[in-house]
Amino acid sequence: MLRQLARLTRPLPAAGPEALAIAVYGDVADRPVLARESGFEGVACVDDTARLLRLLCDVWGRTQLPWVERWARGSLDFVVWMQEPDGRWINFVRGWDGDRNTSGITSRTGETFWQARAIESVAQAWLTFGDTRAEGALHRGLDHAVTKPAPPDVRALHIRTGIRLMGAGHAGTLALAIEHWCDELVACRDGDVLLNSPYETERPHLWGHIQEGVLAEASVVLERPALLEVAVRSAEALIAPAIEAGFPDDGMSPYDVACCVDVCDRLAGATGDTRWASLAADARAWFDGRNSAGEPLYDRERGRVGDGVDGTRISANSGAESNIVAAEALFEDAVDVARTLVDPFAALDRDP
Repeated sequence: MLRQLARLTRPLPAAGPEALAIAVYGDVADRPVLARESGFEGVACVDDTARLLRLLCDVWGRTQLPWVERWARGSLDFVVWMQEPDGRWINFVRGWDGDRNTSGITSRTGETFWQARAIESVAQAWLTFGDTRAEGALHRGLDHAVTKPAPPDVRALHIRTGIRLMGAGHAGTLALAIEHWCDELVACRDGDVLLNSPYETERPHLWGHIQEGVLAEASVVLERPALLEVAVRSAEALIAPAIEAGFPDDGMSPYDVACCVDVCDRLAGATGDTRWASLAADARAWFDGRNSAGEPLYDRERGRVGDGVDGTRISANSGAESNIVAAEALFEDAVDVARTLVDPFAALDRDP
């Protein structure tokens, strides 16, 4: 996974001499592909590079490898550069020359996934490396998180960031906001099931759905056991059945499955119930063949994860999101691979 992420990473000199960003999509030959899902978007985005930054901070925390730190700091250069003076983030660059896409529907500023992920990534970079630029970007971004409404799936990322800051003793007045954000998540339900949006009319999609996990963790930090009860009931109704059935739906992505892993890991930690640890293990097994195709998405020889399973077909493409979220779900594997790699920055020293 880290090998594929290195293949997709490119210099972006407009953001700084050491700045790096990751190409959104990779094809069957691991060549970057332009993002065009919502019209022309661009070649790289904050949404993915911020997630990569979080992953690299975690890997560096376990390995202390210098090349991991350089990769993380180069990614931070890009994320900080994409923040507007008002504290919000643009998402895409149109090309490797750094032309920022300020008008695209998946790029313009707002209370979006990329805004929340950028906040989370600079918080982690600040806590990991003590980078003052990251600290400044964090405070500018948090002003919007605290004062603006956001849907539950985005708000869950705000809560996760707040919990990490609380654990490091840096939450300050943010603790009150975290309490309020948790109440927002609890209020947005259909029966026992936590929703991604108050406008959902069908079963919530699993990608980006981590509400049960963050409520479980918040229940411990805030000493509010009622939050854990809500989280368990929702996970029993939504997450557990999907895992037990082996994720049978067509069009399952690594992001869907990784979110289920995240929820079960956090529930296992909050409840002490081994059932959730077992479900997390079953969900992880999806990457190695416990899926509708009966084949592994994670090609361990090539070091890449396919973009999803559609019925009995494994996608031959392998993009940024798939490999980042898979590395999060299979984190111990990612750490083991990192320790065996020769500095992959030789592969990054090339023209975009």
